Amino acid sequence: MTTTPAVSVTLHVNGEAHPLPELDSRTTLLDALREHLKLTGSKKGCGLGMCGACTVLADGRRIKSCLALAALYDGKEITTIEGLGRGGETGLHPLQQAFVDHDGFQCGYCTPGQIMSAAGLLREGHAGSAEEIREFMSGNLCRCGAYANIVAAIAEVAATTGPDEK
Repeated sequence: MTTTPAVSVTLHVNGEAHPLPELDSRTTLLDALREHLKLTGSKKGCGLGMCGACTVLADGRRIKSCLALAALYDGKEITTIEGLGRGGETGLHPLQQAFVDHDGFQCGYCTPGQIMSAAGLLREGHAGSAEEIREFMSGNLCRCGAYANIVAAIAEVAATTGPDEK
């Protein structure tokens, strides 16, 4: 029987270093976050990178963590939904508050991935219109169909925050 080699990885998640000295080299970033670090905000949806429920930011760029090997993100800065809203009066990021205000969720399963993808979209500068938001959010599925509310929430944040706040 062949054994898979273990690797030593340090994931920098939400501003904190997390050494994982004996990580199976096949472990996805999603599984490392959920199973090893107990950060369960990122959801395991399709496991194929098609639904976006697992979206996180890696060095400020959105990625589907179900498709990313954790070992490849050694030393990179990972932001999950748990780390997005730190600080502020309510403890919520403007996107999180806008999703609440616009009822941008129903069951909530896709919401963390939707919000993280929206955070990346705003940083990328792709929120100039509702059509542009829909295009650049197309990799995130909502089975409940809250798309109009999600677009409204993102558009509000795009209109009310400066580039440094996104």
